[in-house]
Amino acid sequence: MTTDATSADAPARRPRGRPGHDREAVLRTAITLFNQRGYDATSISDLAAELGVTKSAVYHHFVSKEALLAAALDEALEGLSEAVETASVATDGEPSSIRLRTTVEAAVRILADNLPAVTLLLRVRGNSDVERSAMERRRHIDERLAVLVRQSAAEGDLRDDIDPEVISRLVFGMVNSLADWYRPGGPLPADALARTISSVLFEGLGPARDGVVR
Repeated sequence: MTTDATSADAPARRPRGRPGHDREAVLRTAITLFNQRGYDATSISDLAAELGVTKSAVYHHFVSKEALLAAALDEALEGLSEAVETASVATDGEPSSIRLRTTVEAAVRILADNLPAVTLLLRVRGNSDVERSAMERRRHIDERLAVLVRQSAAEGDLRDDIDPEVISRLVFGMVNSLADWYRPGGPLPADALARTISSVLFEGLGPARDGVVR
């Protein structure tokens, strides 16, 4: 007796092949590979193989490897740029030192939330237009932060015997160092980490009073 393969009792056939990946999945995988192998050493073919798709499937979402890098660096920079620009505008006479501290805490949270992308950002060396543009945006953030440092010192809330740009670099140096050791999901949540770092920084950067640095 023959059976009808199209009968209602026949099990439905599953489509062959690997499932597709959306733009976000492609970007996440690209960032991981760029960090593991290096941007220059990673090809679109490598990315496609990791995803289990064809190169054309990758190009459906991103026109080039450089476009992937640009998207990754934008992710790392956009939140930080917004936080710094917002802090640069005084609200109801809020002291610059408060806005500076808020910005630092925001930077810690942004790094924790976007750790792979920020790690990639910290490794760029200006080898392409995309990398040079990212580095220029980083310099702009440093400059805006230095303005807040300078204002805080002028208001008497921060020691004024250290160049503001040096303080800015020291602050971001501490924040950026988190990329070397911080792992999301560990025993120290991002909010607690942000408060800890800002406390260490600003309680140690208080202005000198009666010859004693607080």
